[in-house]
Amino acid sequence: MPFTWSDRHRLHDPGGEVWVGVRTPGTELPARADAIRDAIAAAGARPVEAVAREREALLAVHDRELLDHLESAWESWRAAGLTDDPGQDRVVPYVFPHPALLGGLDPAIPPSTAARAGYFAYDTMTLIGPGTWEAARGAAEAALGAAELVAGGEPAAYALCRPPGHHATRSAFGGSCYLNNAAIAAASLREAVEGPVALLDVDAHHGNGAQAIFYEDPAVLTASVHVDPGAGWFPHFIGFSSERGAGPGQDANLNVPLEPGSGDGPWLAAVGEIAGWAAGAGVRGLVVALGVDAAAGDPESPLEVSAEGYREAGRLLGALGLPTVVVQEGGYDVGVIGSLVVAALEGLERGLGTAPDPG
Repeated sequence: MPFTWSDRHRLHDPGGEVWVGVRTPGTELPARADAIRDAIAAAGARPVEAVAREREALLAVHDRELLDHLESAWESWRAAGLTDDPGQDRVVPYVFPHPALLGGLDPAIPPSTAARAGYFAYDTMTLIGPGTWEAARGAAEAALGAAELVAGGEPAAYALCRPPGHHATRSAFGGSCYLNNAAIAAASLREAVEGPVALLDVDAHHGNGAQAIFYEDPAVLTASVHVDPGAGWFPHFIGFSSERGAGPGQDANLNVPLEPGSGDGPWLAAVGEIAGWAAGAGVRGLVVALGVDAAAGDPESPLEVSAEGYREAGRLLGALGLPTVVVQEGGYDVGVIGSLVVAALEGLERGLGTAPDPG
């Protein structure tokens, strides 16, 4: 299986997170992607360097104003003197356009650099530094490259994206995500196969970004298996089973929330459910948002999935027999993240019938 990759991911150093007002160490670090690359290369995956693209390629799923902000946020922050006074070395929002603040009015993009940060970001955890935009561009370009490999005849391709993307919406970012790599891949693959595609998210957290982007679009079906936000988990306000799409996209979205502590049994049943749902919809292509943070021992989720669980999930998804793009999302236990991704991709190859002969 080929994998696409950009060394520019190392330009993004989040510098920690601001959680409940406190600066804490970051978990979305360059070591994540480097560990995955080492593991999949050792397992025989073929590297393909991501190719630079025009920014216009991102407009299929993101508003131009969001792209403008991400591209300029760091330089604007530094030019405004905020790195010196109050001494904040990352772009951190402090005020947000809450609907109750606006009283039904549409928010204006504020001229204040500090306030503008809260117009486009929906949390204080997802910080922007000097290399964030270039790293996010590289991740999106890796996703596009994987989609093009599959469109060109590869049964499957894996995009080793960092930073991840599945929490980014059309017009806002958060959850350690800036550009929605999986949604970008889905939009590209949809055009290539000339028919509907499914974007199935198996990260531990709800794929709220793709849901928001495609909620009224019947040409990209979205489904997510994740820890129940009603049990206190990010993204808290969204990700419930009642969310089924709207307008032309009615019934084109499926959420399967799981109780904290769920292991292989309920998790694989949920993966099988969304796979069967996609198969029944007659989709012609598949994008898998692969987070491995549902694994037992991962610091960012309460799920208990094993490596064999990931292997079986890959097999279930591969058995759909569709042209498949896999896009990396979460996974924060650097000691095992590579082996978990290898397990999922090996399972996918077995499901597709493209696994190499072990003899």
